[in-house]
Amino acid sequence: MQFMLILNETAEDFARRADPALAGDYWGGWNAFIGAMAQAGVIVKGDGLQGPHAATTLRVRDGRRQVEDGPFADSKEQLGGYFVIEVPDLDAALDWAARAPSAATASVEIRPILPMPA
Repeated sequence: MQFMLILNETAEDFARRADPALAGDYWGGWNAFIGAMAQAGVIVKGDGLQGPHAATTLRVRDGRRQVEDGPFADSKEQLGGYFVIEVPDLDAALDWAARAPSAATASVEIRPILPMPA
């Protein structure tokens, strides 16, 4: 069964990515997590994302585009990346999600992948 781990991070997490004094610890945690998933053979796909400053939000209202820079302003957590993993069940997906560094500082949302109709 495939699940998407939607990795949310705080503004402080995004700042740690770019701070040379903190980036080693930040990326070290992620590299260990990614390495463990790779060794277990559960990764199907995954990508990190640029920070919220690079985001653009689009809505279509009354047939017109409304484009705004950035994500929702009131969010405390922002999407930092994702992985699609293949594991036997939700319990296994929860076990992997709990190991993600962002689980300790923000959150990880776990969603089953919608199977394509035959």
